Amino acid sequence: MKRMLLKSMILKARVTQADIRYVGSITIDEDIVEKANLSEQENVLIVDRTNGNRLQTYIIIGERGSGVVCINGAAAHLVNEGDIVDIMAFSWSTGEAQSLFLKLDENNHFSRYVTTD
Repeated sequence: MKRMLLKSMILKARVTQADIRYVGSITIDEDIVEKANLSEQENVLIVDRTNGNRLQTYIIIGERGSGVVCINGAAAHLVNEGDIVDIMAFSWSTGEAQSLFLKLDENNHFSRYVTTD
């Protein structure tokens, strides 16, 4: 049986921009995307720790090393610049979860991998 399991989770990213004028998505620094084993156009769930909102969108690659985490389009009504968010991606699997948890620092740069053991 296949199950949808958590693949990757970026913890405590700070939203650097919220651009209502852009077509929907989330722009994420390319370094963060690579460290979290994500891909451009990949579906993600975003949980806003600041206000409790949750939304689903897709990734656009941002400038490497910039620390950018930009909420684009209609989602910018739900998530504001400065909010703290968790970003999750899921995948179908027939085995056990091999989830990757990534912690960022206050400037949205890779801090460390987190274990759940």
